[in-house]
Amino acid sequence: MKTVFQRALIAAAAASALGAPLAAGASPAQVDADLQRTELRYVAGELLVQFRPAQSAAARDAVLGLLGARSAKLLRHAAHEGELHLVRLPQNLAVSEAIRRLRAQAAVRFVEPNWLYSTQAAPNDPYYQNGSLWGVYGDTSPLKQNQYGSQAAEAWNAGKDCSSDVVVGIIDEGVMTTHPDTAANIWVNPFEIAGNGIDDDGNGFVDDVNGWDFVSDDNSTFDGVGDDHGTHVSGTIGAVRNNGIGTAGICGQVKMVNAKFLGANGGTTADAILAIDYITDLKTRHGLNLVATNNSWGGGGFSQALKDAIDRSGAADILFIAAAGNGNLLGVGQNTDKKPNYPSAYTSENIIAVAAINKKGAKAGFSNYGLTSVDLGAPGVGIWSTVPKLVNGVLTPGYAAYDGTSMATPHVTGAVALYASLHPGSTAAQIKAAVLGATVPTTSMAGKTVTGGRLDVSGF
Repeated sequence: MKTVFQRALIAAAAASALGAPLAAGASPAQVDADLQRTELRYVAGELLVQFRPAQSAAARDAVLGLLGARSAKLLRHAAHEGELHLVRLPQNLAVSEAIRRLRAQAAVRFVEPNWLYSTQAAPNDPYYQNGSLWGVYGDTSPLKQNQYGSQAAEAWNAGKDCSSDVVVGIIDEGVMTTHPDTAANIWVNPFEIAGNGIDDDGNGFVDDVNGWDFVSDDNSTFDGVGDDHGTHVSGTIGAVRNNGIGTAGICGQVKMVNAKFLGANGGTTADAILAIDYITDLKTRHGLNLVATNNSWGGGGFSQALKDAIDRSGAADILFIAAAGNGNLLGVGQNTDKKPNYPSAYTSENIIAVAAINKKGAKAGFSNYGLTSVDLGAPGVGIWSTVPKLVNGVLTPGYAAYDGTSMATPHVTGAVALYASLHPGSTAAQIKAAVLGATVPTTSMAGKTVTGGRLDVSGF
């Protein structure tokens, strides 16, 4: 088990490394290895192709024309990086063969599949009072206690609370904007005039009042009961406290902006990149105090394009809180040092990867782990939070208990928002170091996470 001093050294190293330059190369060997993993899925007939800088449109089209392929969408263009395109292949051309042929072209920096991802699926509030919200309890929290909770209730009892100036992004399914437990904390874009059909803030998205839906490519981020996972995540992060209803989030005044990229069939790498870059642009364009994104999803293979997007968010001082993953197809947790889970296992310094523990402090059987690729544990079993429900055919706000590293991750995102509220002006590196440095040594996490411990916000 690591000592407090050792954990402090780890945290300090993370802090100093956050400002490292972006990775310059790609990893074709890793992509090839992941193509052999039968549990990983990608979109048939599609690729992500990053062209080298200074390639003309004619040169790009000539390269794609050799395969009978075409660009379906420009995902990103930066003069020093080149253009990143979502490419459609002709019928009967296998993804692996197209990758092999495009790699041989000098104009191509890297090429990879369009991987598919899926979800890695309490004060005077009733669920707090009835003992359901163990994930926020502490050793000495009022009314209800659990030493393996996040200790958030201890922080609240000590007068430590969140600021409405702090913003986090939820990159997930949609988030219910009218749920009475979270509606007050849904971010509203002050730079857009709702409903006027004009891109008032010039970011390329018309009337993005609460965020953007990259699945349907519209501004309606919430589309019904299918958006239960994103709504559940939002409640753990930011359900209003002491409102006499439902649950209580870790950070009860934080503002949450939704970038939806997961739909009924999961989400693609292409849409994940767009979602991450959208959040990053909101911060850099408007100067928002946007400190983190919650990423309770995973399952694709290695993607240099996705890692580059995560690194861009890190360069903008945004932490990327990621679910460590829910194990193999049988639901058994795996060592992601040996068998990486993405995006949590990328080496990007702004990532905090989160495993799940239960109310007795044991690692959840489904939770992935990794001494170098997973940072800490957090509550992820039997987590009650907000969901949309259909009652007699009517969409209604409700509550449900879910399990998963998806549920552990928003506890940490809420903790990041709490620390940022209590320590204004802290950098992403400083916040990450503080969160990891404050963990409590836990037997089930020893040798299985970087810190060897579980989330504890009581000392913030």
